[in-house]
Amino acid sequence: MPTPAASLPVIRRIFHPAAGSPGEVTAAAELAKLTGATATPSAAPAPGGVAVALVSRGWISPSNLPAKAREATAWMWLRVADDGSGEIIATHGSFLFAAVRLLANGAGPLAREKLAAGVLLPATFGWHRPHWDACYAQYWRSARGFDPEQYVAALAEAGFTHCEVNSLQGQMPHEDLVAFEYYPQFYSYMPGFNHFVATELTKGLWPAMYLDANLNQLAKLAELGRKYGLRPGVCMFEPRTFPERFFQKHPTLRGARVDHPFRSRLPRYTLAQDHPITRRHFRDALQGLLRRVPDLSYLSIWTNDSGSGFEHTASLYVGRNGGPYMIREWRSHEKVAEAAGKSIARFLHNLRDAAAPLNPDFDVILRIEPFKVEHDHIKAGMGPHVAYEAPSLLVRGYSLPYPHPNYPENMGVAGSIFHTTMDPAEAGVLAQSRAQGIEPVLHYSPCGVWNQEPLLGVPFPRAVHAKLLAARATGINRLSALGGLANTTATPYWPNPVALQAAQFLPDQPVEEALGAFARRLVGPARANDLVTAWYDFEEAVMWQPFIPLFSVFGFCWQRSWDRPFVPDLEAVPAAEREYYARHGCFQFNNPGLNDLGKDVLFDLITRESGAKMAADMDREVLPRMRALIARIEAPAAGEPVFRDLRDRARAFLAWATTMRNFCVWCETVYGWLDPKSDAATRTACERKLQDAIDLELANTRDLLDLVENSKTETIAISTISETTFVYGDNLAGHLRTKLRLTEKYRHHPPRIDRNIYWRPAPGTHWPEGWSTEE
Repeated sequence: MPTPAASLPVIRRIFHPAAGSPGEVTAAAELAKLTGATATPSAAPAPGGVAVALVSRGWISPSNLPAKAREATAWMWLRVADDGSGEIIATHGSFLFAAVRLLANGAGPLAREKLAAGVLLPATFGWHRPHWDACYAQYWRSARGFDPEQYVAALAEAGFTHCEVNSLQGQMPHEDLVAFEYYPQFYSYMPGFNHFVATELTKGLWPAMYLDANLNQLAKLAELGRKYGLRPGVCMFEPRTFPERFFQKHPTLRGARVDHPFRSRLPRYTLAQDHPITRRHFRDALQGLLRRVPDLSYLSIWTNDSGSGFEHTASLYVGRNGGPYMIREWRSHEKVAEAAGKSIARFLHNLRDAAAPLNPDFDVILRIEPFKVEHDHIKAGMGPHVAYEAPSLLVRGYSLPYPHPNYPENMGVAGSIFHTTMDPAEAGVLAQSRAQGIEPVLHYSPCGVWNQEPLLGVPFPRAVHAKLLAARATGINRLSALGGLANTTATPYWPNPVALQAAQFLPDQPVEEALGAFARRLVGPARANDLVTAWYDFEEAVMWQPFIPLFSVFGFCWQRSWDRPFVPDLEAVPAAEREYYARHGCFQFNNPGLNDLGKDVLFDLITRESGAKMAADMDREVLPRMRALIARIEAPAAGEPVFRDLRDRARAFLAWATTMRNFCVWCETVYGWLDPKSDAATRTACERKLQDAIDLELANTRDLLDLVENSKTETIAISTISETTFVYGDNLAGHLRTKLRLTEKYRHHPPRIDRNIYWRPAPGTHWPEGWSTEE
């Protein structure tokens, strides 16, 4: 089948500015590769060829552009005449590359006759970044087979404008710790200033070679993104903690304790944020990054989690606390909230003021959810280039709006894959923010990160397209994509990026047209409808998946859901035999998640009632749909790589959903069996249902093991270095075999949950002889 590019006029020469930006040079080179032409630098556009340049170069007269180009702030212009002359002009470097790829794929509006006259494609979003970019920068950065350059090219092609570049060079951070402590893993993602630069205040606290390695990695990722016209930015947890040895030297700089006391064994403190020395430190730290990466364009601050936090705010894990400079004792809660909120606004402006001399357009952005009671005071202190971001502009605290589209009782899905609409009230909040000079950023989910970890390439193209169109209708200009596009190297047939590109550049075209064209390129016209139907059926099953607290975010890997034995009494398995999975689980020795699948620290994740309902929902709506899809595409999968890829991803999702279903049954039946009000008949029914779930989980694990060992499709994020709490390693198959053996061995032990687990002593210690935690 001829490629869409074959229908283009013959192009023999391509010109880009002699001192062209990397994005201009790359787009010209891509067009040359596509057409067989020669790309050369030029001081000005030359006749007889195609000019590729940013609009700021002045290579096209405004009078030669449609009036819409003068009204819009983000667009691309494509013109290729029959004699092979023309121009590709864009407002953003990344849009130049996207324009060439649209030509390569023959997008609907780019027919030859239309190209001859010129086509203007306004961009729906002039600011579109990934954040918490799992593979490019954050906790999946060691993912097997990941190609960073292929990835940033995919970002640009899909219509992104920025890339996230703060990434550690190694697998783990340099962080002080004590024995048996899990907490340092929370510093392995979204690394802050202290992992890249030292100021006069912090010299010697972190090894110079560690800082240099991380800063070099940050600069390398920025350079790679710049090659495709993407502007670099950072997303950091700040203010982050300092080691205790620092505060022994500078005790008056001690600020808030921000660690999670259930997960840490060492109290961790930030700097007192209003202290002049602290303010100078943060100014110098940001300027240090900007001197290394002068085009760094934004700093997104996530906080009050993962070893970071602002003083005297209500959502700190240990409660409001901080240093002595912000609030005196005996103030009301309202006054404390006001002081804390105003201090945060000062912190943000301090950073913005530090960046402005080096980059006048630099943005400082705060994730607003942690600040329920400080919310209004923080927003009142914002303005141009100091903004907030959230999964909904209606958020106030962590109680997120929006119900699951299929389960109204499942609240709080804002920002997830299930969030596809926008409440009309969002537009009112947006207008209020803009009246103050604030341009807020809306989060959304384009992939499985924070939704179906560790799965790759799960298709839900219509849902993500609908979300972007809803944001457009609301008037949103700035988007951030949670998780980025994960591992596009491993997902070459994934339709979600095509849906994103369509929403960005062709929003008035039905998404079905873009997906149909993509399917025809992949499998030809005869099989295209079958492929599109399979995507839609897969998506329908995904959208019926209940939202399970923690597990439907990042908890599936945290809790080692696939590789821990599935038995009635989790601690019937001796500690030595549990070590293979427990050593990387986010459940410490006194965390109930160790022996109770429905709990984590003091959270009730799954109750007896919610477990029963969600298991029934999955039995009725999710599992049958996935099994039917797998059966239907089994035949074409035998001879067609694209269908084989989709079948394997369907098998991986079925394994994920089945384990989630079985966890829900465990909570329903174990809690029911242990309920002192349950009679013998109820306990017998619970035991029978749990044993049936164990049978199902054993079969599910065997199928997953077969997939892991025998499929060439990369369906799961697997680290090439080592497993961590956030990602499995290449020893997953061995773990699954151990799970099978231990599940069979311990499946008939009666249910038991040690409710006194909270009071256990730390490993290697014991309580005084004769003392008991039983009360």
